[in-house]
Amino acid sequence: MSRSRRSSLASGLVLIVIGAVFLAIQFVPGLQVWISWPLIIIGVGLLLLIIGLLAGVPGMAVPACIIGGIGGLLYWQNATGNWDSWAYAWALIPGFTGVGVILSGLVSGEIRHSLGAGGWLILISLILFAIFGSFFGAIGVLGTYWPVLIIALGLFSLIRPLLRRRE
Repeated sequence: MSRSRRSSLASGLVLIVIGAVFLAIQFVPGLQVWISWPLIIIGVGLLLLIIGLLAGVPGMAVPACIIGGIGGLLYWQNATGNWDSWAYAWALIPGFTGVGVILSGLVSGEIRHSLGAGGWLILISLILFAIFGSFFGAIGVLGTYWPVLIIALGLFSLIRPLLRRRE
């Protein structure tokens, strides 16, 4: 099947699903309680992923994971009322990108490269999350020792080029 035909099929299916959801909400008003605005953002991420898979564009997994991940953060913040967590939660966005890179590599068959690139993004994201979460007092695990993570990251950046194999 050609790429344009797959794109047309994917967009048609997405429109059918969106229409069915809105129609269900019209006839069953109780469903509107379950549909909150963060869930709509998560749904947009899922739809982007489905469109990418059906259209044969594995790179769509990256923006799909970013949007879906931000939707998940917003859902948690909306449920808990902890909106101040944006001071450090933004550091998870590179990790969402890493998850998208890994999914894209799994679909396209470039697993080894995508695991390396996506894994680094996830690791950097978690380190940034720990640093900023500790700095703003939300994550008490590191306490006053959170600068050690910055020092360790700097040392790793200095040592990493020395450990690479020469080609």
